[in-house]
Amino acid sequence: MYNTDIPRRAELPTSAQLTRSTLIAMASAAVILVTIVLPSEYAVDPTGVGRMFGLTQMGEIKAQLAGEAEADAIAMEAASRPAVSLSEAGQQQTSNEEMAQRIDQLEALIRQQQAPQQAAPQMPPPLAQQEEAVQAPPAAIAAVPAEPAPVEAPQGRSDSGSFVLTPGQGIEIKLVMQQGARANFSWSSVGGPVNFDAHGDGGGQSISYEKGRGVETDQGVLEAAFDGNHGWFWRNRGKQNVTMSLQVSGDYSAIKGLP
Repeated sequence: MYNTDIPRRAELPTSAQLTRSTLIAMASAAVILVTIVLPSEYAVDPTGVGRMFGLTQMGEIKAQLAGEAEADAIAMEAASRPAVSLSEAGQQQTSNEEMAQRIDQLEALIRQQQAPQQAAPQMPPPLAQQEEAVQAPPAAIAAVPAEPAPVEAPQGRSDSGSFVLTPGQGIEIKLVMQQGARANFSWSSVGGPVNFDAHGDGGGQSISYEKGRGVETDQGVLEAAFDGNHGWFWRNRGKQNVTMSLQVSGDYSAIKGLP
C-alpha cells in the first residue's frame, strides 16, 4: 500500500489564492453563459458574439419550434372538443319549426271541430239521424303528417375558399370524415411560404399525417384513419401577410373552420 505524505503548511494554497481561483471560475462561467448558452438556447445575445458564430440563429430556431409545438397542441385540444356543425344545427332548427307548425295545425283543427258544437243549441237529432249515426262507422281521425326522414350528408361534396394570415397568425380547417373516407385537396399561399401540419383527431385518437416548414403549395388525397376530424393547421411565420387558397372535394359530411 502506498501512503502519501501529508503536505506541509507551506505547500497548501492560501486564502488569497483560493479566492482568486473562485473568482476566475465564476468569471469564466459567466462568460460561457453570456456568449454560448444564452444565444444557443434562448436566442439572447447581449454581446453579439453568439450571432457572429451562428449560435443566436440556432436559439431562434429552437424558440420558434417550441412556440409552434405549443400552438399546435392548443389548436388540437380545441379541435378535439365536440362541436355541432352548421348542417346539424340547421336540421335541428328546421325540425323544431316543423314540429311547431304541426302543433298549430292540430290546435286549429280542434278549434274548428269545437266551434259548431258551442254555437248551436243542444237539441237531440231526429230519430232517423240517430239510426244513421248508429249504423255509420266512426269518422276517420285526421292523419298527422309523418316527420321527414333525416337528410343524409351529401356524398362527393366540394368546398373552396381563401383567407389571409397575418404575420404569426395560424388557422385550422378540418373535414368531418368516416374511417377510410378520401378527399382530394389542393392549397397554396401567395405572399410567402407557411408552416403546416396535416393531422386528425376524434374518439380519443389522434394522428399526424404530414408536417412541413416554409411550403407554398401542396396537393394530394387525404384518407381518414378513423372516424373524426381530419385536416390542416397553417401558420404564417413570415413578416408580411399571406393569402391562402384551399380547394377540397370528396367523401366528407362537413367542413369546420373555413372562413
